[in-house]
Amino acid sequence: MTDPSTSGLRLPAEFERHAATWMAWPCREEIWADQMEAVRDDYARLARTIARFEPLRMVARAEHAADARRRCGAGIEVVEIAIDDSWTRDSGPIFLIDDAGGRVAASFRFTAWGHKYHPYADDAALAGRIAGQLEIPVIASVLALEGGAIISDGEGTLVTTESCLLHPNRNPGLSRAEIDAELRRVLKVEKVVWLPGDPTELETNGHVDGLFTYCAPARGLLERIDDPSDPRHAILAENRRALELATDARGRRIEFATIGEAPHSTTVGERYCRSYVNFYIVNGAVIAPAYGIAMDEQIAATLAQAFPEREIVMLPIGAIAVGGGGFHCITQQEPAPAFRGIARASSAT
Repeated sequence: MTDPSTSGLRLPAEFERHAATWMAWPCREEIWADQMEAVRDDYARLARTIARFEPLRMVARAEHAADARRRCGAGIEVVEIAIDDSWTRDSGPIFLIDDAGGRVAASFRFTAWGHKYHPYADDAALAGRIAGQLEIPVIASVLALEGGAIISDGEGTLVTTESCLLHPNRNPGLSRAEIDAELRRVLKVEKVVWLPGDPTELETNGHVDGLFTYCAPARGLLERIDDPSDPRHAILAENRRALELATDARGRRIEFATIGEAPHSTTVGERYCRSYVNFYIVNGAVIAPAYGIAMDEQIAATLAQAFPEREIVMLPIGAIAVGGGGFHCITQQEPAPAFRGIARASSAT
């Protein structure tokens, strides 16, 4: 398949029903160095937590598969696939579904966040390899894009950032209009909402999943910084203004609450991820990072209000944040097949 425009496909939201979650076992020494053992334990803890709510499939290099099985436990499937890194949100497939129960995998051009890390050939092939495991078709795109750069409402709206997709290290020579058109063609969305993003964020150049996410159609959470002296205070204020002015594919204003960012005092290393909005939604629950500070309780209360029908699990982020990402960055949902909206209707259970 090369053009899904007439296939009846749509890009589901993360808050819809999942068939499974995919993760990838940490392997890039350049990022983790002396934290590798700790981060593998942290990945295993997250995997076991997700497995309480839905099946978990852990991709691992052949030489790491036994270690992954040992740490994760018997309830988690380990799939041996060659990989370069462990950010499945960005290198894994982006799944589309139709109302007849069909699924396809969208595979964009993965360039390791603008050629920041090498090698990345195996990660660039990961979306196709997972699709092969599942025996589903692939829609390929020449657009350089990572999964953390987009958020879907499941009803035809996609949110992304200019700082990432318009960065010259991603798609040089392509205009915003051309990128917009390719997103709509491949992902079967009707409208792309462009936020300014965060040009100061160097690892991903301002992925949207560190700024904003949907809780339900036309309703979301936006990250904020309360300290006006913080250089990113103004950046997040610009994103807020853009979101306030935006309408979705159905012409609705997007209602949103704000969620704080962990303070600088939590930072360990130059890549450290302090984003509370980088949580992951699973069947019946939200798994959010806990930094071991009083603010964790405030965040749990905010999430409980945003997701009243889901369990809120605050899980220690540990060494994962040292690598530059959070729980959302290292997970990718495989949606449950939809049959005339049944999966969507049961998404909160």
